[in-house]
Amino acid sequence: MSSPIPRRTLLSRIAPALAASASALLLTACGAVDGIGGGEDSASAKKGDDITVGLLLPDKDTARFEAFDHPIFEKEVAALTHGKGKVDYANAEARQDKQSRQFQEMVAKKVDIIVVDALDAKAIAPDVRKAKAAGIPVIAYDRLAQGPIDAYVSHDNELVGEVQARAIVEALGSKAATSEIVMMNGDPADPNTARFKAGALSELKGKVRIAEEYDTAKWSPAVAEANMRKAIRAVGLGNIAAVYSANDGMAGAVVDALKRAGATRLPPVTGQDANLDAVQRVVSGEQYMTVYKSFLDEATDAAQMAVYKVQGKDIQYDALTRDKVDSPTEKAVPATLVPVVSLTRDNIKDTVVADGVYSVKEICTAKYAAACAAIGLR
Repeated sequence: MSSPIPRRTLLSRIAPALAASASALLLTACGAVDGIGGGEDSASAKKGDDITVGLLLPDKDTARFEAFDHPIFEKEVAALTHGKGKVDYANAEARQDKQSRQFQEMVAKKVDIIVVDALDAKAIAPDVRKAKAAGIPVIAYDRLAQGPIDAYVSHDNELVGEVQARAIVEALGSKAATSEIVMMNGDPADPNTARFKAGALSELKGKVRIAEEYDTAKWSPAVAEANMRKAIRAVGLGNIAAVYSANDGMAGAVVDALKRAGATRLPPVTGQDANLDAVQRVVSGEQYMTVYKSFLDEATDAAQMAVYKVQGKDIQYDALTRDKVDSPTEKAVPATLVPVVSLTRDNIKDTVVADGVYSVKEICTAKYAAACAAIGLR
């Protein structure tokens, strides 16, 4: 199984950049010394703590958004602004037209900055341009939106696909070359889907046979289940050696379809997001793995970037955006990419439990008690 990539603490990420920036200021502008003192920027803050940050998330089907991303983001904004900052939150519930309206409402209300996880990266571009014209910065969250965005915070999404695919190849072992697998990709309107897929194919091509492949509109579990039924008919239940599922919601639907078709032994099924039900499926052996992407790191980074941007804290902001990414419309967008971990039965305690995402009690309900005991999860 792939070795986990160590999580980066905020201190380890920003300390070198803070030191370098402070040194440069000391060397070039003696008058800036007072501004650096106490960890503050030399630049005057654009605003104080009384700020409003708009947060637009895409759907409620993906459990992490309501359970983790929103509350973590809100808590961090409050902490950074001494309880004075506000988060104007809206969820599009998987409707692009609704997200566009929500975005335009935030522009009309003149929020100080907008953080958006775009349902459709291309369709959101006109709204991003309107925000830009109104002087409102936009940070793309989790998915790389098009248009003149100011920054991007997400994960190395090609690495996510690589980790998923590598798990399949390793699970199949010496049988991989003659094994037929099904690929259940995400929503083609989501730019992350292409990156997940590219990463996965870099590990799968030439190592397994891809028998069937499907895109999944709006990441819908219902669509994934219908496509899995098609795959079972096309390939044959007994011939499906593994299923690459791009996220956990679809993985659950894939598992359901396989069980309803009469599978007594489930093939390896991948996932992503470390949803609670997915972690429980990993415990029971119904799902082979999921990709754990630290919600805490991603949401915290996004909140910090938003507050620092509005307050003009350039040193801290620059320290968080040391990566660069290209979108179809913008080049070298400042970004931060949070590491990912391959979560299996072997490292549940060291990942989601250690990070406080779930407790052992939450994972090991009566239904999963025996399976938890078998892997030493107590």
